[in-house]
Amino acid sequence: MQIPSLAQLKKELSYLPEKELIEVILELSKFSRDNKSFLFFKLNEKDNPGLFVEMAQEDLAIEFQNARADHYYYAKKSAQKIRRKMNKLLKLTKQKTDQIEVILFFCEQLKENGFLDHQHAVLDNLYQMQVKKAVKLIGGLHEDLQFDYEGRIEELT
Repeated sequence: MQIPSLAQLKKELSYLPEKELIEVILELSKFSRDNKSFLFFKLNEKDNPGLFVEMAQEDLAIEFQNARADHYYYAKKSAQKIRRKMNKLLKLTKQKTDQIEVILFFCEQLKENGFLDHQHAVLDNLYQMQVKKAVKLIGGLHEDLQFDYEGRIEELT
């Protein structure tokens, strides 16, 4: 079975009446939690622009509270698990500032919760990769916004 291209799907969706389109979207949201989350944020981002960042930070904070950082092995595994969750969350928004906020929050939490105290190469590399990702995203922003984030980046490096 050959899956049609996005252009073909877009064309077919444009022919559907509004009621059928709503039904298709609802069915799609039932397939996975990610689809439901994406739909939720898309519908609510205009009314509450900071909603994604708040909810993402809340989810990550809960994960950090439940994580073990007492031994480098557990700290590494917990940090990798939290990073996977963060990357899933980052797919739900296209706004660079929201992505930067979530990545910086992740890095700050790694520092605060003692994950970097172990001096383990995997943890250090994971941290440095996220800081580099944030710097790269910040580089694509307007100069005023870049200046706002420079202080937080300096604290992390």
